[in-house]
Amino acid sequence: MARILVISPSGEVYDHDNVRWYRHADLQSHIEHYHNIGDAFVFDSSLKLLNFEKLDELPIDRVDPAMIDRLNAEYDYVFLRGSNYVHAQMNWAQAADVLRRLKIPVIAFGIGAQAPVSGKLQLSEDTKTVLKLISDSTASLGVRGTYSAEVLNDLGIKNVRIIGCPTAFRNNDPNLAIRLPPLEQVKTAGVTLRREVSKTYAQDIKRYLTFHRSLVKAMADRFEVTLMSQGEVEEKKLALGTIDQQAQAMTALRANEWANSWYLDEQVERLYQTRMFYSDVVAEYERLVRGLDLVLGYRLHGNLMALANGTPSIYFTYDSRTVEFADTFKIPSIDVFAGQDFRLEEHWDQARFDRFNAAYGQVYRAMSAFLSENKVDHKMVKPVAAAQQAPAPERKVA
Repeated sequence: MARILVISPSGEVYDHDNVRWYRHADLQSHIEHYHNIGDAFVFDSSLKLLNFEKLDELPIDRVDPAMIDRLNAEYDYVFLRGSNYVHAQMNWAQAADVLRRLKIPVIAFGIGAQAPVSGKLQLSEDTKTVLKLISDSTASLGVRGTYSAEVLNDLGIKNVRIIGCPTAFRNNDPNLAIRLPPLEQVKTAGVTLRREVSKTYAQDIKRYLTFHRSLVKAMADRFEVTLMSQGEVEEKKLALGTIDQQAQAMTALRANEWANSWYLDEQVERLYQTRMFYSDVVAEYERLVRGLDLVLGYRLHGNLMALANGTPSIYFTYDSRTVEFADTFKIPSIDVFAGQDFRLEEHWDQARFDRFNAAYGQVYRAMSAFLSENKVDHKMVKPVAAAQQAPAPERKVA
């Protein structure tokens, strides 16, 4: 089995391929800080697809020639954990200089680009250099969808494969399919929350938050609801904090202009205080979604975790990143800014989920072929012969 390195691990590893946030047992050490536990979902899921005997982090904050020489001798490859790296604000530290000295392959494991609300995506020369170094080190570079592939193609990077995200395949089931029960049998629902959002990517904050509020209230009126947060400080305090911290969280939320104007009301406040879920442990999110009948909302990886475990999920798309994921996997979705009301009955349609089921199988094969092409020892099944399968969404951009 392989000895591997990871860039940007996003959590500590325990029991070989399980991930939780750093210093999990000491919540108070980081309860005041935001971190997106969804990044840990991707890291955890990546490890579950790989055969390896040893794992370490590749530091990119310094250039240590002796250390890099040792890593070249002792490890088989590096993977870059899938995330939103291709955007204007990305800081690569000293990654370019580290990668120039590295002799082993660097596997881009489902990375993505994000478009701003207006104007063309502008990338730093450092980002362009890092991406080209990664591309040159391997047979192919894995991205999450078509938009990301087009951005790399514009940079002259041609060896691109569309492979989605490891989170979708964390249970390594090539035959995964969502089968809808009658809607009247649905009793429990999870709403994936993303209250904090940037004007850079969401075009209308008022619409974003009022639509979000309506979703929370509608699901709570209809089902036994769990509000699934992924790292915002106030939500984290309400889920796991002390009584004083919970009070601080509500005070901070009421003082937040956007939240107070467009998101909070008496019902949402009550739900926030009684139905909030957060965990620093990826496995606890997985246990939660396995026990729910439906998961829907604004969180890309929270929704994908549900789908990976056979739980129906609907995406609320609001930026290029969420749109790209929904498109890659043909996930039922609603555009937050399209001006339409959300009616669950319109989306509770097996034909919609059959499109996801078909796309899932295609992207699974694309991910498996990508890993094999790059000589990565992995657990995914090999793709069936081309004559036996539908065209997969992997491609080499010409």
